Amino acid sequence: MATLFCAAAATSCRLAFPLAAPAPAPGLGRGRARRGTVAVRAEADTAAAGTGINPAIRKEEAKVVDTVLAGELSKPLTPYCRCWRSGTFPLCDGSHVKHNKATGDNVGPLLVKK
Repeated sequence: MATLFCAAAATSCRLAFPLAAPAPAPGLGRGRARRGTVAVRAEADTAAAGTGINPAIRKEEAKVVDTVLAGELSKPLTPYCRCWRSGTFPLCDGSHVKHNKATGDNVGPLLVKK
């Protein structure tokens, strides 16, 4: 079973999972399972912002947090930005399409149903 650990800043995560050990040679007893680690790191858009994932949205705030009550949404399905490039942030304006083509990423919106 895999175990995921992400740092508080969520710019780096580690995924630990058991690796199958090679079969032991005859007469040498049972093999032990090894543990492996895969490091996952978010890439910064250094051309746009210098550091971090968020290129320019509300940088004067210590943390960008938005609260939405699903019952108060005006549409039955509302897309929210997850790429940090939307001109209508926190709502999605489709900017992820250009971002995905330029970077090979696959980010898309969060869809909230009423």
